[in-house]
Amino acid sequence: MPEMTVTVRWPDGTRDDCYSPSLVMHDHLRAGTDYTVADFTDRATVALGEAAERVRARYGFACTSAMASAEHIRTRAERFASDATVTVVAMEPPLPATVPGATR
Repeated sequence: MPEMTVTVRWPDGTRDDCYSPSLVMHDHLRAGTDYTVADFTDRATVALGEAAERVRARYGFACTSAMASAEHIRTRAERFASDATVTVVAMEPPLPATVPGATR
């Protein structure tokens, strides 16, 4: 299962690398896009929940790193107004070209 990192810039200008055990983050976020803190937090935690469940389905246990990333995002988000802007700076690796039957 491919892992990825989402780099974000918080409203105070700090950058953060957020880990995901799955490329599912590409289904919820786009590099170069601004989100409100509330929207980013919702999208990221849903995506990380899906990633943890994908790990559970494949290996029989949830990914604690995905849940730790979600908690980190929620904790950081609490420092800012919900309508402040978070920018998704980069998503690595990028989404592979669409291949019939490929899964993230």
